Amino acid sequence: MKVLLIGATGLLGRNVLDALLAAGYSVRILARHPEKIQNVGQLCEIIEGQLLDETVMEQAMQGCDAIVNCAGCTDMSALKMDDMMPINSHLCSLIVQTMLKTGVKILVHTSTVDTIGYGSSEAPANEESVMRPPFSQSIYALSKKKGEDEVLKAAEKIHDGHIVVVNPGFLVGAYDNRPSSGALLDAAYKRPFMVATAGGKCFVHVADAAQAIVNALTMGKNGQRYILTNRAAEMSLKDFYSLQANVMGYHQLCVVLPRWLTMCVGSIGNLLRSMGIKTQLSLNNIRQLSVYGHYDNTKARVDLKLKETPIDQAISDYFKYKHTLIK
Repeated sequence: MKVLLIGATGLLGRNVLDALLAAGYSVRILARHPEKIQNVGQLCEIIEGQLLDETVMEQAMQGCDAIVNCAGCTDMSALKMDDMMPINSHLCSLIVQTMLKTGVKILVHTSTVDTIGYGSSEAPANEESVMRPPFSQSIYALSKKKGEDEVLKAAEKIHDGHIVVVNPGFLVGAYDNRPSSGALLDAAYKRPFMVATAGGKCFVHVADAAQAIVNALTMGKNGQRYILTNRAAEMSLKDFYSLQANVMGYHQLCVVLPRWLTMCVGSIGNLLRSMGIKTQLSLNNIRQLSVYGHYDNTKARVDLKLKETPIDQAISDYFKYKHTLIK
């Protein structure tokens, strides 16, 4: 099977590339900046071009049997929905249109767990849970939801196809070059004192999510969504920072900020954003950080053979790769 991989320069996409090659797939990459893909050599075919160019997309898809889309805009400093829509939604529409034109019938699309309503530890959310505030007011989550809706509509049109949406939690691991999620780890690394919001996250080793995505090419059910998280790695930000300090061998005092103070910081961010200043600070972003959601990954563990590598290994892998780059 020849697979077209879109978004190979990102954290998840680079791990998916490794998993595809390890599984013996023939891989073609469509990327705007292929020079960012390290240590690939002659292992795969690379097409350089704009992702939203119809001609380029058709050229990239010709001769392929399947598509994996890992592209996404995750810039939390974006000021409006239009900043997110091109990659998170319009690209999905273009992929579907080109699939219908070229006859490709297999697609694994990466969305986010933010499009699924979070649950509690006693009643974790599943794939049918409806998106809830504050994520239902997030321009990132809303743009990703529009994208996955386009993909799921295609699953209804292509009756003999195999179209799957995956919804990863907070990804941690190697190849985080920007960094993206790694910014959370970098913020606390070797700091004697750290502050955190009262919320938590559903962490998952990026390599586990990548392998589940590759498995989804031949596993899972058409038109279904799959939560990719690690139930054992649902923890508060304070606990995560404590785990990171333990894994990396340093001592740290972490204090949870009171809600009123974090809301004040978010209000300052809103004021800056109203002046056209890009910042990740905003009331809604702070509210998202204050959520401690829980998700049921049973469906992915059964259908996609999702593994649950301990998150301390993911932390170690992130810093091991980061230190390799520094050297």
